Amino acid sequence: MAKTKSKWVCQSCGYQNASYLGRCPECGQFGTFVEETVSVKIESSKPSNIISQCKISKIKEIELDEKIRFKTSINELNRVLGGGFVQGSLILLAGDPGIGKSTLVLQTTKSVCEQKLDDKNLKVLYICAEESPLQVKLRAKRLDVEPDSLYLTNQTCIDEVITQIESIKPDFLIVDSIQSVFCANIASSAGSVSQIRECTNVLMRIAKQKNITTIIIGHVTKEGNIAGPKVLEHMVDCVINFEGDKYKHYRILRCIKNRFGTISEVGVFKMEDDGLIEIASPAQMLLDEPQNAPGSAITATMEGSRVLLHEIQALVGSTNYTNPRRVAVGLEYNRLLQVLAVLEKKVGLNLSKQDVYVNVVGGIDIIEPSYDLALALAIISSIRDIPISNKTIIIGEVGLLGEIRYVDNIERRLKEAQKLGFKKAIIPKVSDKISKKISDINLEIKQVSKLTDAIIQGLKQD
Repeated sequence: MAKTKSKWVCQSCGYQNASYLGRCPECGQFGTFVEETVSVKIESSKPSNIISQCKISKIKEIELDEKIRFKTSINELNRVLGGGFVQGSLILLAGDPGIGKSTLVLQTTKSVCEQKLDDKNLKVLYICAEESPLQVKLRAKRLDVEPDSLYLTNQTCIDEVITQIESIKPDFLIVDSIQSVFCANIASSAGSVSQIRECTNVLMRIAKQKNITTIIIGHVTKEGNIAGPKVLEHMVDCVINFEGDKYKHYRILRCIKNRFGTISEVGVFKMEDDGLIEIASPAQMLLDEPQNAPGSAITATMEGSRVLLHEIQALVGSTNYTNPRRVAVGLEYNRLLQVLAVLEKKVGLNLSKQDVYVNVVGGIDIIEPSYDLALALAIISSIRDIPISNKTIIIGEVGLLGEIRYVDNIERRLKEAQKLGFKKAIIPKVSDKISKKISDINLEIKQVSKLTDAIIQGLKQD
């Protein structure tokens, strides 16, 4: 029998140590070390057989054809992937529980099974490691996904999965989820760092050697990071995050790594009873009946090559406590603190006795800083109890000196606002070249360079 030994592994970053540590020296997390028993001699013939099939080729001898990438009927997914799935690629799909990861991949299988290769429909093997095939069948029936070339199995041992792959010879493989699959040669439980790393490594070898497009579904931690070792994200070809509030309708598919395309594109979906519905023009959908009331302002942000319009709401009220509350939902908390500091220093507002609550309507998080000016005006509007017209679009980044800084793609944002019926726009000062481009846009455009000027224009009653 092979000798065994134990090691302590951080479940957050994968750092290994011979003894227990209360705090991980690599990632700084407390209480994350778990003891794992490993064999000194690991006997695994099947992965080695896969490696032995490798051969050396000259790069000029490798031929590319049109079949190397295939699209699905879900255009939003094609957009995020850079034009569709690449054969032999390994894709990691991560997201919060209940966000719709399994629903998305199950709807994808219907389109994949309709694709043909050498006059045969593509075969899909679905490893439902967290559910029984009967449970997946119930969801598939609700989604109207029942193709003939879709195979289900609830096998969780990676060695048995390899056997089934060699038997069925699928063109497309889905593992739901990687935290539930285990390798028998590793003594630790499924979901540990060692198990995730080893199982992903085996799946990566299979995908490359047998040219099988593989999607592995991963869980996320309470901080929103992908569970498992960080090396997991380096091993895969594409990392996709499925974001959104599971209690609301809208979902955003965001690519944070892609070896075969850009990472600047996003896909927008709406969750309905019969599955995920893609939204080709999400600007109007996210702008759900903007309020013409104090504390509401509308801004335009860029997600990849698409313009999204958001309504930012602010509520400012007095407090009797020593430390006033600052609550930000849908935008960065530190960004809110920075805007409040600028308002106090450059505008003269005293917010030391005021609670400030801000919210982005629709449940979609905003990342880029172009919403600063709309946030500042929404706060001012709530304090002064003066509404901002819901036909006014506000775009700009607020600097620490109270200046309004330029943001990219201002022309595209204004054109989208014009299409949706806006009448007025408050934007930063732009160059003469850009001024000529936006002169044809049918909007009353007010260019401002200081926060005080923007406040005057935003609260000005028509």
